Amino acid sequence: MANNTINKEEIDKFSRMSEEWWDPEGKFKPLHKFNPIRIEYIKDNIAKKFNIKNKAKPFSNLDILDIGCGGGLLTEPMYRLGGNLTGIDASEKNIKIAKIHAKKNDLKINYICSSPENLKSSKQFDIILNMEVVEHVNDLNYFLKSSSNLLKKNGLMFIATINKTLKSYLFAIIGAEYVLNWLPVGTHDWFKFVEPEKLQNLCEKNDLKLSELDGLNYNLFLDKWQKSKKADVNYISIFEKI
Repeated sequence: MANNTINKEEIDKFSRMSEEWWDPEGKFKPLHKFNPIRIEYIKDNIAKKFNIKNKAKPFSNLDILDIGCGGGLLTEPMYRLGGNLTGIDASEKNIKIAKIHAKKNDLKINYICSSPENLKSSKQFDIILNMEVVEHVNDLNYFLKSSSNLLKKNGLMFIATINKTLKSYLFAIIGAEYVLNWLPVGTHDWFKFVEPEKLQNLCEKNDLKLSELDGLNYNLFLDKWQKSKKADVNYISIFEKI
């Protein structure tokens, strides 16, 4: 078992792009386009799970941990929806950008440069977000175990990643990186993509039970991401701590 889950090459890669986190036309443009469907999915499922009626601040009183938070693209909307937010990332540059942006907007988010196994936390969280991060870590089992340890019993963990299929190679790497230039070449490594079955098996080993899994497809004509029954490229899943 590895002593940590940090993949230094991956951290260096995203650190080099860190200045562009909040530029909707920069290197993280695909994530900016991706954000609305992620927020909607998380919001709907948390409201359902916790029977929340407050539509303005649905995450009030919920402790939320955003793992691999980058510059805070998802962390900030979660905070604005009322959550008590902690964002962690193994890149110091990412955390610095996230802190500056939060301070500028007067958002009280607790940003820490850490990986889940190294996080010194006196509390467990109601919600953990592992969004577009599991395909960038070393020792996925240890990463999920460390994440699960930080989640309260009956809490929810959201995991979004990319399936390991021929279609995902064609779309997420050849299409997105080489043809459409949505992402810098080398952003993804197909061999680190994770099949839903593998993810489910690893999560079950770490006290996490699958409660929902949906595909996410990009609609070229509408220029937006949508939920789909097909999970052969991007997918998002919800696990409950048992």
